Amino acid sequence: MSRAQTKSHPTEPVHLKAGNGSTVYTDYDPLNPPPHPGPGYTRFVCLSDTHSATFDVPDGDVLLHSGDLTQLGSYDELEVTMEWLEQLTHPVKIIIAGNHDLPLDNDDGWYDNNWHRFSRRRNSDKQVGQDAARIRQLVSEIPGIVYLQDQQHTFRVREGGREWTVYGSPWQPWFYDWAFNYTEDEAQDIVSRIPEVDILLTHGPPHNLLDCAIGDKHVGCPALLSHLSRMQKPPLLHCFGHIHEARGALAHVWESSPIASDESGREQPIQEVSGSEAGLSARDIRETIMVNAANTPLKRSDICGGPGHQPMIVDILDSTQR
Repeated sequence: MSRAQTKSHPTEPVHLKAGNGSTVYTDYDPLNPPPHPGPGYTRFVCLSDTHSATFDVPDGDVLLHSGDLTQLGSYDELEVTMEWLEQLTHPVKIIIAGNHDLPLDNDDGWYDNNWHRFSRRRNSDKQVGQDAARIRQLVSEIPGIVYLQDQQHTFRVREGGREWTVYGSPWQPWFYDWAFNYTEDEAQDIVSRIPEVDILLTHGPPHNLLDCAIGDKHVGCPALLSHLSRMQKPPLLHCFGHIHEARGALAHVWESSPIASDESGREQPIQEVSGSEAGLSARDIRETIMVNAANTPLKRSDICGGPGHQPMIVDILDSTQR
């Protein structure tokens, strides 16, 4: 009788090197993670789509979570996630919501009007409203965790260190009217809110960048890609999730000057390799490290946060300019 094979951690870290000197680690031994590169670098640890699962997370300077904190946004589910995040040792922790975090979306009364589609309980509207208020309070009441919903934030990891800017957006293209969905007609209005920042958190990916779903269909947002391409100084790091099967990282080089068309960039031929480096020659380019940090696997036999689904580690030089 044959035994089911399970994934194992690599003996050497799997990583890519970006043109600006940044390094992304996609897979590694959690008992022996890559060492911090030292002073002058900031280590970002990226999570997404944890859905109330908890697992070991490597140390770092900044923890980023790109949404789907829960399965359906119940208080108990969110409490598990927030208590887990609270006990992690990262000096800075920044989170956003995703389409599964239902009560956090009450834009134009969305949750008040839609909660019954996702609930089997015969709750009154009054009780649901009270529960939603407690849930929304939970994401903002824990010291040391910054919750962003269409908001910008600045932070320093250490006194006198670089001031980083970050923006968080929980939205993604329409998918059966879950939380934070927008239609094609609404897309431009939503993504145009995103300013030029060092770090961008969105729940959904840009079109054609780590967005390939089952059936080889690219489901990322064209309007988001176009908006980023027009920036004079696009983000150094863009973290997202949502499409679990597209987990990965790449260095995306934008065209030499901002353009308005959807054909707004090109992927450099960087592959994730084990024990060696792959990279771009140093030159004056507009480059964004794209990270789909989804931790939940499609296969039930795989483990959330386990081999092939670990938190991503991104080391960026503090002196790197957009």
